[in-house]
Amino acid sequence: MGLVQEVLEIVKKRNPNEPEFLQAVTEVLESIEPAVQRNKKYRDGKILERLVEPERIIQFRVPWVDDKGRIQVNRGFRIQMNSAIGPYKGGLRFHPTVNASILKFLAFEQVFKNSLTTLPMGGGKGGADFDPKAKSDNEVMRFCQSFMTELFRHVGPHTDVPAGDIGVGRREIGYLFGQYKRLANEFTGVLTGKARNWGGSLMRPEATGYGAVYFAQEMLKTRNETIEGKICTVSGAGNAAQFTVEKLIECGAKVLTMSDSGGLIYDKNGITEEKLAWIQSVKNVRRGRIKEYVKKFKGAKYVEGRRPWNIKCDCAFPCATQNEITGEDARKLVENGCYLVSEAANMPTVPAGVDLFLERKILFGPGKAANAGGVAVSGLEMSQNSMRLPWPREEVDSRLRHIMSTIHKNAWGTAAEYGHPGNLVVGANIAGFVKVADAMLDQGVV
Repeated sequence: MGLVQEVLEIVKKRNPNEPEFLQAVTEVLESIEPAVQRNKKYRDGKILERLVEPERIIQFRVPWVDDKGRIQVNRGFRIQMNSAIGPYKGGLRFHPTVNASILKFLAFEQVFKNSLTTLPMGGGKGGADFDPKAKSDNEVMRFCQSFMTELFRHVGPHTDVPAGDIGVGRREIGYLFGQYKRLANEFTGVLTGKARNWGGSLMRPEATGYGAVYFAQEMLKTRNETIEGKICTVSGAGNAAQFTVEKLIECGAKVLTMSDSGGLIYDKNGITEEKLAWIQSVKNVRRGRIKEYVKKFKGAKYVEGRRPWNIKCDCAFPCATQNEITGEDARKLVENGCYLVSEAANMPTVPAGVDLFLERKILFGPGKAANAGGVAVSGLEMSQNSMRLPWPREEVDSRLRHIMSTIHKNAWGTAAEYGHPGNLVVGANIAGFVKVADAMLDQGVV
């Protein structure tokens, strides 16, 4: 049995009933095996064995009082996975499905994603099984204050800098920051995704979606093509999806779909800037459902309980959640002519789907590379906070474009170096791994 399989067996025994974490570890370890075989120092230093163990797992009770005066109790987490190249960095997710397995998978992925950005950030992730949907602002505030009352002792601008994720937007970041400031008695860059008037960065809301499109453009350049005129399908209706659609429209692509947990909308005429602005109002202000779109815009269809992967397109942008593209979905995409997938969500394609995309030689941007724009601009926000200087939008956007181009170039070159030309999964995983592994060796057995 090879080293990778030995480590995977250890992970399976130590982490039973954690399928998402096991999926992420398996995908990464199998793809970085050429680097481990080539470098004896990684084997001697037990890098794989250390890499799959979080440096710290924090779990805590979150009691809060709802608007009817009833006491509610949720479970909070922070997974501090690896700090070899910088403070832990990664989002907070508030969603009923949150558990240790999902957060460990996200934290593990974050380590390599942050490494690829070229910025000095380690990897972490956290959240709670709290659902902000249908909650009042006061209920969300009380929950966030209770959550941060425990979390604040484990985070800080030089230790761990959380951001937002599913269920954690500008509102939640504000409440979390306010409670941290109250408890720590200091105004520091402990959270990213803040409002611009009190320390946030221009372009942070747009960064994940814009970055996924910039990465798609880099992939298309390898075939001397552009995104202009391409037919695109997008899943999700949250932050990443909204700004993916915005940038695609700006670049001249035609977007046919968006979705939420209820179902998808299909607009054969294309989602325009006006239609997108209406969706943003529904989702961000009224916190409504995507199905309302078909009542507002004629010619659109709503399909309950479905995702958009059976609709004919050139390019697909999964922006919703993990494992949303099944093996069957991947087959339908390929059969319908899709030849580019840029993952704006974290691990949205199941392993069988990834294998099919790679086998058919479609342009496939794995999440840890394609959606790294969000954490990249979070890193830029940290820099601005440290300097107490905001950068103009043009500078942040220029840096984001450069980072996404650098990630693609690094992953593309690394894939070729290790004998897998064009395979950005192998390229991104090995490129991210080598930087972290070398830092771990430099710092000794810790």
